[in-house]
Amino acid sequence: MTSILLRRPAVHTETLVACAAIFMLASGNGPFWRAALANRPLTEPGTWVFAGAVFAALACFYFALIALVSARRTVRPLLALLLVATALASYYMDHYAVYLDRTMMANVVATNPNEARELVGFGLIAHIVVWGVLPAAVLWWPELKTRPWRRAVVVRIACVVGGLVLGVASLLSVFADAASMTRNHREMRWLITPANALVAMAQNAADNGVDGGPKAPIATDAKVAASNRTRPILFVLVVGETARAQEFSLNGYSRDTNPQLARRNVINFPHATSCGTSTEVSLPCMFSQEGRAHYDESRIQSHQSVLQVLARVGVNVRWRDNQSGCKGVCDGLQFEQFNALDEVLLQGMDGIVAIPKGDTLVVMHQLGSHGPSYFKRYPPAFERFVPTCDSDDLRMCDSAAIVNAYDNTILYTDHVLGGVIDFLDAAQKTHDTAMLYVSDHGESLGENGLYLHGVPYAIAPDVQKHVPFVLWISKSLETSARIDDACMHSRSQQPASHDNLFHTLLGIFSVTTAAYDPALDLFAGCRTMRSN
Repeated sequence: MTSILLRRPAVHTETLVACAAIFMLASGNGPFWRAALANRPLTEPGTWVFAGAVFAALACFYFALIALVSARRTVRPLLALLLVATALASYYMDHYAVYLDRTMMANVVATNPNEARELVGFGLIAHIVVWGVLPAAVLWWPELKTRPWRRAVVVRIACVVGGLVLGVASLLSVFADAASMTRNHREMRWLITPANALVAMAQNAADNGVDGGPKAPIATDAKVAASNRTRPILFVLVVGETARAQEFSLNGYSRDTNPQLARRNVINFPHATSCGTSTEVSLPCMFSQEGRAHYDESRIQSHQSVLQVLARVGVNVRWRDNQSGCKGVCDGLQFEQFNALDEVLLQGMDGIVAIPKGDTLVVMHQLGSHGPSYFKRYPPAFERFVPTCDSDDLRMCDSAAIVNAYDNTILYTDHVLGGVIDFLDAAQKTHDTAMLYVSDHGESLGENGLYLHGVPYAIAPDVQKHVPFVLWISKSLETSARIDDACMHSRSQQPASHDNLFHTLLGIFSVTTAAYDPALDLFAGCRTMRSN
């Protein structure tokens, strides 16, 4: 009896593939099934007919595709890889409600080791072991039956064709409902695991292969217009990370998260929106000529940014990074990498001010409010709102603790920005100075079950697109550039976006080019004429 129980079963390769396909769809696609059945009463038989038909169709398609590319010697390693990938993807999709589209996959690939460590915890490891590693190990338990190669080829072709036919037939049985779902919620295709991750990786790999080589120049006619300025400009652009406008007390938030900015004469733009919902999209987009209005990812990635235009006409452009790089925006320019809390970005600024002549643009790329480890983004002195979520797994914390930790990151960012303004205020002895702060995108803190960011732009919640946008202008620059302060405060109540950045930077440095659009320059409508 014992020998019978321990005897390894023998199955054909196609059987192993079919079992793995069914297991992946059943265990690793919770977000997809919840979305697909969201508005369907579970008590109605039609709901289960629809679910069964879609499940059968996807299982058949998975089976056909895997069977098409697998052989007896490779089927188990291939299925093991897919099972582990499905477990990994399903964990993050379940915990943070992310869509694994090409942009999110690019974010994953660009994640640096420090960020990656914050996302790896006991919960993730346990999930991968239970739903990925153990099922993968089971693949090696049964023996694989063999067939003569001619028969094996015929059987495999018949199985692949049969799977495709059965999959199509299953979809046709609920075609009206399935077509409506895919037409009205196209983003749901990025919830089907592991196909979403594989397709996204393939798309990014194809793009990387096409976009290699030096970036094409833009605004080749750019030149600096004659002006009466007698002193150089020192402009600091602070690119925030994952800061949402709703948490800025400057925008009406009930907590005092901006005490430093509130006591300085800043110009706050409360109605500002981002170009994307992730750094990989927003950072290249905000420095591009296209912006969100004319968004073209391949053109943005293959062409230079406004920073190269400014450098070409003589502006001293420096990128100081406390994040995961400039995403190609600062290629060929002076670059400094830091790895500490954001006050480090002010170190060495005295040396930049000491540059003997010429205008200077310093871009400070913050660590900011990067999640999920909000509690690691500020020093202990800024833990004002308590208790805080001190875990990388946000679902282990209640919403109040998550918000407390996040609000502390905004309080610390306010402190850093206050330090930047104080530095620029003192630098008026030799320079005309200004600071512009804008975040790359916002963040979800558990609203509607969403965490972090990266939801496709078309369906992203407002908290991931509404970003803080704050400007400080020194009196010396207001005078030399003829900028009317009252006009700027009035202009700030109108909508603004990342699309303004390209043209505002060209305008403040007096760069003329056919690419410049004064309607998008935040300063253009507030410049006064000099009296004779």
